[in-house]
Amino acid sequence: MRSELFSAQNQETQTAERWALQSPRMLRTVLGEDMIATKGAMVAFQGDIKFNHEGAGSVGKMMKKLLTSEDAPMMRVSGRGEVFFARQANNIFLMQLEGDSISVASKNLLAMDASINWDIKRVQGAGMASGGLFNLLLQGNGTAAICCEGEPLILDCSVQPTFVDAQAVVCWSGNLVPQVHSSLNMRSMLRGGSGEAFQLAFHGPGFVVVQPSEGIPVPPRT
Repeated sequence: MRSELFSAQNQETQTAERWALQSPRMLRTVLGEDMIATKGAMVAFQGDIKFNHEGAGSVGKMMKKLLTSEDAPMMRVSGRGEVFFARQANNIFLMQLEGDSISVASKNLLAMDASINWDIKRVQGAGMASGGLFNLLLQGNGTAAICCEGEPLILDCSVQPTFVDAQAVVCWSGNLVPQVHSSLNMRSMLRGGSGEAFQLAFHGPGFVVVQPSEGIPVPPRT
């Protein structure tokens, strides 16, 4: 049988590295020590692999999940073998934490080493009108895989205030504390609004990563 499907670029990349990009949109991980992944991120695996629900880990974190309804269900991946992760053909980037921290939008987190500590954080000023914005703060040592719809843009927030659509933000420096900024005014509201009512405002030494997409529209509940 012959086909371009079987070309070398589509074959599994053989490597002993724990984290390796099979392609810009497919992550290959080698299991030994456990890792944490968001549920639904696994697309294939080889070997003796187990997937178990990952609880909050503490009463405080469990209460945060219940009160915020943060949509970041986790699973613990353990065993021996290889696991492949992807999400809707998004681009994947690996980040090595070395005692520092990064805040990630839950929809953009793919997987991370179990050694990384995570917690749910609420964006200051985020009420019901802005959708109740929450993010995951990752800190410690280890590797995290972040996915992005399209090619990302990195903005320096130290020079001037930076405003980002909450649906387009991917991640930002852990030391930055974003606040909700509203561009609404009465005249705009009376005319139907602009469709850009709320943004996340960043200002300080650090960066914010933006994707060229606001995600898949969620149909209204009936």
